[in-house]
Amino acid sequence: MTPTAKFLVFTLLAAGAVAASAQTTQSTENSPVAQVRTNKSWEFGPFANYGNGIGGDRSNYHFFFLGLEAGKVLTPPLHAGILSGQFQYAVNVIPFWQAYTPPPHIQTFVYQGVTYEQPVGGGTYTGASITPAIFRWNFLNHSQHWQPWFQAAGGLIYTTHKFPPDVLVPPGTPGGTSVWNFSPQGGIGIHYFTREKRSIDLGVNAVHISSASLGDRNPGVNASLQFQVGYTFWK
Repeated sequence: MTPTAKFLVFTLLAAGAVAASAQTTQSTENSPVAQVRTNKSWEFGPFANYGNGIGGDRSNYHFFFLGLEAGKVLTPPLHAGILSGQFQYAVNVIPFWQAYTPPPHIQTFVYQGVTYEQPVGGGTYTGASITPAIFRWNFLNHSQHWQPWFQAAGGLIYTTHKFPPDVLVPPGTPGGTSVWNFSPQGGIGIHYFTREKRSIDLGVNAVHISSASLGDRNPGVNASLQFQVGYTFWK
C-alpha cells in the first residue's frame, strides 16, 4: 500500500472514531444523522471512483469509474456496545468502468523450467459493472454530521475485451481470460451531512477481481484499493 493510500485509510478511520465518540448538547431532532437513523431513510446519488492495483505486476494497474448508488436503512438501531448500529442494503450501477494497464508488450514466462517469451496484451479496458449486494453497517454515534460505516459487497464486471490482459491469440486479442469478472470487496467510509438529507460520502474499498475460471486462465487482480467520493440524497 502506498503512503498516500495509508494516509487516506488512516484519515477515514480516525474520522470514524471521532464521529463515533462525539457528543452534542443539541437535540437529535435537529441532527441530519439522527433523522436518517429514525426514519430508516432511502438514499441515492452519484459517485466517482479511482483505484490502484496492489502487489506484483498489478501495481501498475489503475482504475476509474462513474456510477450511481441506491439503498435503504433497514433496521432500527441495534445495540452491541461500540459496534452498535443499523443495517443498510444498497446497490450500485457503474455504466462507465475503465482499467488502465501497461501497453502491449513482450513478457518472459517460465514453465516447468523452460523460459520463453510471448506477446501480452494491454492498454485501456472499458466496460460496465453492477454491485447488486452491498451490506453496510452504519455505526451508532452522537454526531450530528458524521456517519461512519463499513461494508461487504459483491459485484459483476463486463468489459468489451477480455480482462485482465493475457497472452495474445489471433486475431491479437488477450486470450485465456474473460469479458466477465466478479468483484468481491469490503471497505469503510463516512457520510458527512452538509445539511438535512444531503451528504458528501468518502469511502475506501479493497476489491478482488476474478473470472472464477470462466476463461481458460484466471490471473485476475488479487487486490486493488479503490477510493470513492459521492454525493447522496436521503429521502
